[in-house]
Order: sequence, then C-alpha cells, then structure tokens
Amino acid sequence: MQKLGLSQTLQQKLSPQQIQFIKLLQVPTAELESRIEQELEANPALEEGPDEDEPERFNEEEENYAESPASSDEEIDIKDYLRDDDYAGYKMYSDGGGDDEEDREMPIPMSSTLQEQLLTQLGYLGLDDRQYAIGKQLIGSIEGDGYIRRDLESIVNDLAFSQGIETNVEEVESILKKIQTFDPPGIAARNLQECLLLQLDRMDNGRDVDVAVARQIIRDCFDEFTKKHYHKIQKKLGTEDEEFVRDAIALIVKLNPKPGGSVASGMAKNQYVIPDFIITNNNGRLEVSLNSRNAPELRISRSYAEMFKAYDKSNKKDKKLKEAVTFVKQKLDSAKWFIDAIKQRQQTLLKTMRAIVEFQYDFFLEGDETKLKPMILKDIANKIGMDISTVSRVVSSKTVQTDFGIYPLKYFFSEGISTDSGEEVSSREVKQIIRELIENEDKRKPMSDDKIEKILNEKGYNIARRTVAKYREQLNIPVARLRKKI
Repeated sequence: MQKLGLSQTLQQKLSPQQIQFIKLLQVPTAELESRIEQELEANPALEEGPDEDEPERFNEEEENYAESPASSDEEIDIKDYLRDDDYAGYKMYSDGGGDDEEDREMPIPMSSTLQEQLLTQLGYLGLDDRQYAIGKQLIGSIEGDGYIRRDLESIVNDLAFSQGIETNVEEVESILKKIQTFDPPGIAARNLQECLLLQLDRMDNGRDVDVAVARQIIRDCFDEFTKKHYHKIQKKLGTEDEEFVRDAIALIVKLNPKPGGSVASGMAKNQYVIPDFIITNNNGRLEVSLNSRNAPELRISRSYAEMFKAYDKSNKKDKKLKEAVTFVKQKLDSAKWFIDAIKQRQQTLLKTMRAIVEFQYDFFLEGDETKLKPMILKDIANKIGMDISTVSRVVSSKTVQTDFGIYPLKYFFSEGISTDSGEEVSSREVKQIIRELIENEDKRKPMSDDKIEKILNEKGYNIARRTVAKYREQLNIPVARLRKKI
C-alpha cells in the first residue's frame, strides 16, 4: 500500500558562483592565464585593461532599472527574464556544457610511443609477413617498463587463436632475440637479470675487464648481487681483490633497470615550475607577494555597459529586444562576477600564504629544515578564519619561491612528534636527522632501524622503530642490508 508523507530536511547547496570560485581558487598560476583567456573568448563583455569605473556605472544603471516599476500590465521588468539565479550567464565558461574542469585532461606534446618506435625498428629487419606478425605480437606484449612478462608458450597460443598462425616457442624466441637488439638497450627482457645482460652485451668490446666481470657477476652470481653478499661474490669468482669486484658492481648499478621508462619519460617536453608566491627577505623582514600573473587587469566593456543603458530607454514589448536585454544582462553579470572572483582569489591566496609564513617564520628566514614546526591544515584554517577545505584548495598545486629554492606549499605541512621535554617537533626535522645519520654511517656496517631508533631516543625524540622505517621509506632510503658496501 502506497502512502504519501511529508518530511522536512535541511540541505546546503553551493551556488554556481561558489562552485566556480572553488575551482578558480585551486588553479595554479601556470594555468590561470589559460583560464582567463577562455573567459575572455566566451564573454564579449569582459576585456583586458585597467578598470575605468565601468563596473560602478553598470551597477547604478542596473539597480535603477531593476527597481523601476512597470508602467502598465504589458510592460515587463528585466527581473522577469532573470528569475532563475542559476542561469548559465552567471556561470563561468565551462559550466555551459556541464564539463568538470577538474576531470579534464591537460594536452601533452605529440610524440611517438615506445611501441611505435619498436614497430619502426621491426620494419627495418626485412621479415616476411609471418615473422612480422610474430614480432608485432611480441612488441604488443611489452609492458610500460620495457619487460615481456607473458611466457612464450602463452604468446604461441595467442598467435594461434587470434591470428591463426601456427608456430612454436623456438621460432618466437628467435624473433624475440632480434627485438632485444632494438633501442633502448635492455628492451623486451623477460626479467631483470636478462635486462642487465642485454645492456652489458652492448658494452662488451672484448677488451673491457669491468664489463666482462660485470657480465660474470650477473650471469653466475645474480642472487648474491641482489642480496649484496659481496664476499660471496668474491669467493665465487675466486678473487680477493675487492677493487676488482667493486668497479664491476659500480658499472652494473649505472645500468637502467626499466628500459621502457626512458622512452615514456621522453614523451613530455621540459616543464618549468612557475611559483605562485614570492618571499623576499628585506633585512630580516619577510615580505610575501603574489606572482604578477595572478593579478591580471580586467574590466567590463564600456560598449556593453552603454548598450545596456540604451536598452533601458527602448520599447520593452519587442520580443527580440527582450532577448537582447537578457543576453547583455547575463554577460555583464558574468563579467563582473569573474573580475570579483579573481580579486577574491588573490586576497585568499595572500591571506593563506602570510599565515603559513608567520607559522614557519624561522624556516623562511634561514631555510633550515630543522626549524620547521608541526603544522596541519586546521592550524592555518583557524588562523585565517576559513574552512579547512578552502586552505586545502589554496595549498593544492601551489608553490612558493624563497631564497633557498622553490617549494610546494604542501612541503610545510607535517605531523608532530613529542620530545622528552614535551615539545612538539616536525616530522621533517626527524627525517632530516635520519637522513644525516644514514649519510654518515659506516657503509660496511650500515645502521639498522632499531639502531637509528635508539639514537633518536637518546637525542630525546620519542619515536618507535616502525615510525623510523616509515620515514626511511618516505626518504627513498633502502634497508640496511641493501645499503651495505664493500
């Protein structure tokens, strides 16, 4: 049995202007120019150049027009055309089509992919149609890092089912050997050992002793090499000359373990970081400024404001005129809102950055990581009286230029660790101490995480071994066994 009932709910809904401001707030400086260009192209009422008081004139005219009563039942006020506050004219450019700017992918420079380069090299071998099809299947099985991890028997079955080519492992492997001579060196290897041997084969001229020893180590002592058991390698090679083995290992570690990655990384051109903020030290006084690109000169078109004024004095019964009034009103409102949003963005960015500088003042004076204080988004949000989500959007994808280099804003946020004295210190300070301890350790006897934990505890930092391991991994430092050198 169906029943009708009433329920009262309270919902918070963001207006289109608020949604667009949120998106505008998290756009970094490098993308802001492109965003402004889009708005200039979409809205003829918006122009570049210094403000010449057109907004004030427009506001007065709009206010007078909106408040003037209708002289007759047939005369309609502009507000009747614009009852819906969510009208697309108030929105920024992308809302017209409903696209989400956050989900839109940025274009990348055109370049050939790894597989395209390999297929080009395959064409130079002069293979017949059957062999070329096998080679193409093999290249299609190469993963992004340059390895073929699908076993050859499965590839034989793939060729039989998908292309009707009857072959065997021996024939497929013979064509694989040809592909393994392609650039980049080490491509199409089936495991790391084969990848390193393929690269050493390219270097072997029959006279280089280090290459020959390196090949012997990878071929006969690969397990000992991965575990860094160098004394076992010396014993297996029948030598007591540490330098003899050390030079060969130094050559091995320079090889590329992911040959496919070099091509993939070359697909994009060099990108340069454009800082959103600039901090200058003026005789011990820190000054925060926005990158000039964040402060574009925008104004409302004089011709559109005058057009609106002319429509005010015209006959409002004409249908086409009503449509023209609606169009002009939407564009003027949209332009004014965009200019105000850009100014509000500047103010919010500066307010947030100044609070961060005030919080981390000692660091910005000297650039010493150990001077960083524990700081979370809530600390800055409370300081500037804004929501945590707003601070998060300001921090996202933004950078600051200092006398010590360019830093992402997220760099200055870290958790706190208590000391014996009850003081809270930044986790970055602890990470810096861990890095220095490992850099200065005896590489023949590297320190374990337990040893590092004891040293930190002696220094007054209350930290557990698992936290030491977590910070070490975040610093991309391997475990003690893999840091060992002979």
